[in-house]
Amino acid sequence: TFGVAALTILGLAYTLGHATEQLGIAAGPRIGGIMNATVGNVGEIIIAAFLIMDGKIELVHASITGSIVGNLLLVLGASLLVGGIKNGVQSFDAQTTGMNAASLILGTIGLVVPATFAFLVGGGETTAPGDPEFFQIEALTVGVAILLLITYAAQTWFFLRSPESPTAAHAPHEVPDWSWKFALGVLLASAAALTFASEVLVHTLEPAVASLGISEFFIGIIVIPVIGNLAEHVVGVALAYKNKMDFSLITSIGSATQIALFAAPVLVFFGLIVGNPLTLVFTPLEVVAVAVGVAIASYIALDGKSNWVEGLQLVSVYVILAIAFFFLT
Repeated sequence: TFGVAALTILGLAYTLGHATEQLGIAAGPRIGGIMNATVGNVGEIIIAAFLIMDGKIELVHASITGSIVGNLLLVLGASLLVGGIKNGVQSFDAQTTGMNAASLILGTIGLVVPATFAFLVGGGETTAPGDPEFFQIEALTVGVAILLLITYAAQTWFFLRSPESPTAAHAPHEVPDWSWKFALGVLLASAAALTFASEVLVHTLEPAVASLGISEFFIGIIVIPVIGNLAEHVVGVALAYKNKMDFSLITSIGSATQIALFAAPVLVFFGLIVGNPLTLVFTPLEVVAVAVGVAIASYIALDGKSNWVEGLQLVSVYVILAIAFFFLT
């Protein structure tokens, strides 16, 4: 059942990605990129919401980490690799990429500070709801979540109001294959079906872990994000292949930014509503993985140019982290 649900989500994510790409062509690269990042994260957010309701908080932490790292290393890396092989050295708007990189650094700080604070007040031991220290950690988490949401809203507003980059302005105009009404209908229908499939996936998780013989943590940090982020994989690589790098980078780096600054804070408040508090206290390896992903992706992307070797480097870092996660019990 887990496999059927996973394959269903993969198919729905692909359909979501294609519908969003069609809407993005009609709306333009900026709005289209934000739409694709948002829709691409819908599956991840829905799965995380069901995990919170099931009380699987550690799995939610893993899926958030895996989604950020996956977008920064796997999706971006595959996009640069395929785009570079097809088009050689590619150019994009370094200002927008730099703004996203700065926001990702803020998101990393939002993980490091609560984790460090929890270690200090808990004496190195895990705290649980009801402990005096947990209230302090939860208060810090809510404060960080509010600041991250404000920053994301301000960044999105600035991004939409700023002038279009030269590379995007001179990009060839493309006519969508679908009408916007049909694409929107497909998107909404796929999102509704995705909600049902995500619930089935979460409820069949434990039997799958037992039968596959791999850790629940690995499923949370690698398998679920790959399934949930297929839309970004497909659209990001396709856009890079077509040499639409601004749109492609908004899809991958923008999606990671959205997970860190929007999805994670929203899930914090969702946890409070359903009575299963979600803190932003991540494990040391999760924090290191996010920090490494942000650092190398920012360094590669800040010069406004990319090639296939840089894409291969990003994918290699992702594989190294995945191997470490696989052997972590």
